[in-house]
Amino acid sequence: MTDALAADRAWMRRARELAWRGWGRVAPNPLVGCVLVRDGEVAGEGWHREYGQPHAEVEALHAAGDAARGATAYVSLEPCSHWGKTPPCTDALVAAGVRRVVFGAHDPNPKAAGGGEVLRAAGIEVLGGIGEAEARDQNAVFFHAHSSAGAGRPFIALKLAMSLDARIADGSGRSVWITGEEARAEVHRLRAGYDAVAIGVGTAVADDPRLTVRGAVEPRVPPARVVFDRALRLQLTSFLVRTAAEVPVAAVCEPDAPADRRAALEGAGVRVIAAAGLEAQLRALREDGVQSLFVEGGSVLASALLAADVVDRLYLFYAPLLIGPAGASPFAGMATPPLDEAARWRRIGTEPFGADTLITLARG
Repeated sequence: MTDALAADRAWMRRARELAWRGWGRVAPNPLVGCVLVRDGEVAGEGWHREYGQPHAEVEALHAAGDAARGATAYVSLEPCSHWGKTPPCTDALVAAGVRRVVFGAHDPNPKAAGGGEVLRAAGIEVLGGIGEAEARDQNAVFFHAHSSAGAGRPFIALKLAMSLDARIADGSGRSVWITGEEARAEVHRLRAGYDAVAIGVGTAVADDPRLTVRGAVEPRVPPARVVFDRALRLQLTSFLVRTAAEVPVAAVCEPDAPADRRAALEGAGVRVIAAAGLEAQLRALREDGVQSLFVEGGSVLASALLAADVVDRLYLFYAPLLIGPAGASPFAGMATPPLDEAARWRRIGTEPFGADTLITLARG
């Protein structure tokens, strides 16, 4: 690797670091960061802070002022070339006199794509694809939404808090709390970046969870709560139902679920979505506007999603304890293929949270 390419990659890493600051605030737009570099020094930095507000490039140009002229702009995603809620970023870069633009991944949105060519036509040197894989991983939900798969189901992230022997509950079904406070705080941060948080009805009945975001990141739009509940067993006295008017709740059931239960839940403000089978239920959620789904359990739902091969991202929190074979496994309902046919996942991150460890995986 040449020194110049190494420098480009280093500045692009900084752009992606900045982009993360928009987590939970910019959807359905992507996370984008920008660094303006002139004579080897930072002239200005910016990130997309809020949906509908200036994009990362404009923020960085404002911070740089006159120092932007002749600078290189490192942008984690291809600059947009269309009028949306804000003017095209390509226009701002050209007007500022930027000499060179380096970006991570091409914009998959056909309305906004082509910014690189617009900049080249204006006489700016353009280099794309620097840190492309990392940029796509950072905006996996955005790329999924603009893919053929994104039209049929939400992007699905499955979070599992497990013991070292991959158990999510003990022999009596207790699962609160396997992981510590630091890991639970990270779960709240992750929730903020998804359209909806989902659980199975078994978890809803056993734990009566809130499924709200309570932490450092306040989402621009609080994620909806979704319960996969084929026979509509969700209790009217549960926290989810009692707070349905504050944060939306959807119960996803089979078409033959009891009509009286459906009427009671709908009367309490719960949106009931009836569809036959998991594939149709996911499609119905997507049609209902859910582009991304953060699934938190339990074992029946986790196994069903993994068996259907619809999980796009795995957040595996491992706690340093052993529960034993009597504990609940999220993988119990899966088939057992030969080793050479088993799906392999790609690791995109490993982070410690207190005594626990998060391993983040993407589909291979």
